[in-house]
Amino acid sequence: MRSGFACLVGRPNAGKSTLTNALVGTKVAIASSKPQTTRHAVRGILNRPDAQLIIIDTPGLHRPRTLLGERLNDLVRATWSEVDVVGVCLPADQKIGPGDRYLAGEVAKLPPKLVALATKSDLVSPARMAEHLLGIQALEDELGLEWASVVPVSALTGEQVAVVADEIVELLPEGPLYYPDGEVTDEPDEVVYAELIREAALEGVRDELPHSIAVAIDEMGLRPGRPADRPLLDIFASLVVERESQKGIVIGRQGARLREIGAAARRQIEALAGTQVNLDLHVKVMKDWQRDPKQLNRLGF
Repeated sequence: MRSGFACLVGRPNAGKSTLTNALVGTKVAIASSKPQTTRHAVRGILNRPDAQLIIIDTPGLHRPRTLLGERLNDLVRATWSEVDVVGVCLPADQKIGPGDRYLAGEVAKLPPKLVALATKSDLVSPARMAEHLLGIQALEDELGLEWASVVPVSALTGEQVAVVADEIVELLPEGPLYYPDGEVTDEPDEVVYAELIREAALEGVRDELPHSIAVAIDEMGLRPGRPADRPLLDIFASLVVERESQKGIVIGRQGARLREIGAAARRQIEALAGTQVNLDLHVKVMKDWQRDPKQLNRLGF
């Protein structure tokens, strides 16, 4: 029995969260086309007869412009040093750039074994993939690192996802089960539901807004007095933005946008919770919360 921890790293929007979900076999991390969607280390658990693999999806390492960005980078680096394997996600639809080289060079200084993952393989031709794989191999001599393996993978189509799991499991030490069989994440329900609400809010908002959105669950619980076979989960949540003008964007004309967010998030939460959900959303302005230590602490960063 092998067991251990693997961390997926890469620059923002490299496909880390989508691959985490594909490996686990269910949704544990939110994903969107917006960079820096992931804001904390999400643990997904892959249970197999021969292994338990805990996959940690981290925020993308980036040049921080706010205190939140600095804290996210600190979280990434702390996670790197605590795992057995690091999967470096290098999207095939983009050329290997200075950010990729910096990232690979930094993780190469640490003890974990390294696996190179050529993500988004479904978006490129075989010729482009061959060129990309040669570029990944060239990083070994350029940066003085050693890849345990190099795997093209598409989390979207599922191609080679099982191969990625096999390659990482092969590098894990022998060990016990860290989590009960059947668990897919150790995230508290409140955190998972808040993330699903934020994912719904990210869809279709203007480019400058995603980094300004946070979600806080104010209150949550099963409604008393309901029949045992028809439970109702009440969730009261706040969508937090930094300016009054952003509040109007999230609410939309006559509340239309906020209703869309609520409907999309409720469907996702109901599918996960297995029960009917009443989702009550409000929009709150916390001025410049990304730069305010007290506000960041209140929001769990």
